[in-house]
Amino acid sequence: MNQKNLLGLDHCFKDLDDPIELFKIWFSEAEKKEINDHNALSLATSDKQGNPSVRMVLLKGLNSKGFIFYTNLDSPKSIDLKENPKAAMCFHWKGLLRQIRIFGKISLVDNKEADKYFDTRSIGSKIGAWASKQSSAMSNRSEILKKINDFEKKFNEKKILRPHNWSGWCLTPS
Repeated sequence: MNQKNLLGLDHCFKDLDDPIELFKIWFSEAEKKEINDHNALSLATSDKQGNPSVRMVLLKGLNSKGFIFYTNLDSPKSIDLKENPKAAMCFHWKGLLRQIRIFGKISLVDNKEADKYFDTRSIGSKIGAWASKQSSAMSNRSEILKKINDFEKKFNEKKILRPHNWSGWCLTPS
């Protein structure tokens, strides 16, 4: 009996050699078991001086290139990624008693892919992408509410296109 089966891990690892295929299986299990946001992950970046930063984001895509999330390109995380295009992700699925750590190089998704995803978002999320200066301090709550209201008027019954400063990042695992 191999070590994996001796520890009872054969059920967990499914004897797969492809970590991406195993991730897809576990991700599907997490979708059924986790109460909230099975696609939540901690994203670790560092700036050009090497100072680390970590925050929560949502996985919005997985393809042959890697793991995709979307954000404001003027945010601190995007600035870090532009200066140092390496990152790490950690998924923690308490209901499955598992975590997955992923690290690698990161790059912007192409405009066509970002547009396609943006089109799937709710109207409120699209307006939010226009109104929010992500991670910037506001003087008061009414400031963001006014911006939301202004963009709702601007886009009233018009197609809401993706802002130029909003796109996706793809982490290609090492």
